[in-house]
Amino acid sequence: MSAGSAGGAGPVRVAVVGLGWVAREVWLPRLLGGPAFRVVAVVEPSEQARAAALGDLAGVSALERVEDLRRDEVDLAVVAVPNHLHAPVACGLLRRGIPVFLEKPLCLGSAEAAALADAERAGGAVLLGGSAARHRADVRALREVAASLGALRHVDVSWVRSRGIPDRGGWFTNRTRSGGGALVDLGWHLLDTARVLLRGATGDPEGAELEHVTGAVSADFVNDHAFRAAWRGDGAPVDPVVGDVEDTARGFLVTRSGISIGVRAAWASHQALDTTVVRVEGSGGTAELRCTFGFSPNREGPSRLLLTTDGRTTPVELPVEPVGAEYDAQLASLPARLADPAARGEAASGARWIAGAIERVYRAADTVRCAERRHAPVDLVPTGAPR
Repeated sequence: MSAGSAGGAGPVRVAVVGLGWVAREVWLPRLLGGPAFRVVAVVEPSEQARAAALGDLAGVSALERVEDLRRDEVDLAVVAVPNHLHAPVACGLLRRGIPVFLEKPLCLGSAEAAALADAERAGGAVLLGGSAARHRADVRALREVAASLGALRHVDVSWVRSRGIPDRGGWFTNRTRSGGGALVDLGWHLLDTARVLLRGATGDPEGAELEHVTGAVSADFVNDHAFRAAWRGDGAPVDPVVGDVEDTARGFLVTRSGISIGVRAAWASHQALDTTVVRVEGSGGTAELRCTFGFSPNREGPSRLLLTTDGRTTPVELPVEPVGAEYDAQLASLPARLADPAARGEAASGARWIAGAIERVYRAADTVRCAERRHAPVDLVPTGAPR
């Protein structure tokens, strides 16, 4: 491993695996823009995508297969492939001893979370998770305020877009390749944020384990071109393939220690602006953060954090951050996390909790739909609904 990855002066040598939107628009510009990292390779099966991403860059290897990455030439692999490949690609790299920064969702179920943990142990390389919301300054401020609210009772997390369905007809709306819709995509950020708040409040991993989970999903917008996320810069013709994932998911979770969590993730809605709300209720008061996660320009406005105690609501001052600052902060944290022994196992543990919650919301939604089908006339059973 290079000196930079161990906290020295040298840059961390990075390979970017997968050259889709998030790699091109989020990670590559940041990795190339500072002295802490040096991109030494990109891995992408499409020759055209490799050529477009590299441009005039010198000294960067362009590889077709991830198996061609050499352990002695790379300190970290940034894995940003389609969802269904996240865990398999990361496991292969980890077992070869190559540290991995894995885009969310880290996995598509509890079995894949267990496989990631096994691969991390077997290869001796650390897995780092790519969920950026916790690195936002307003989320950090909320965590500090939440610590003053007494015993934690309830966390409510929602991210509702106006029109933000990604890549309609592409892999995002294909369940086999994505693993799910808005709950997997936006919900991973929301559940990761909730988990961070739970850990800060309980101090007991067992107390944060989920005892009860229920939920429902719907797909009113997913196949309507008008609700597509045009701000992602995807100007390609619309694929006629019908999406088979949900555009909206709602869940209610209860931990073993009795803390409840409400979650709502929606790619599209009837509201005018994209809005994220994180509300924390404690025995001594409540705190509510209103902001907009992600890169959409259709934003509600500056972040607002309100604290309510003893019948009085007061605003909490927040630093002003540019859109995307959480990704800068997350990237800046990677060299230290690579060198920190305590980082081992953390990402896989978080993935197990989040993936388990998502699985159980989908399972509950399936149970409700199956019951509806048993009791509904045949001609009233909806078609094309997500699993």
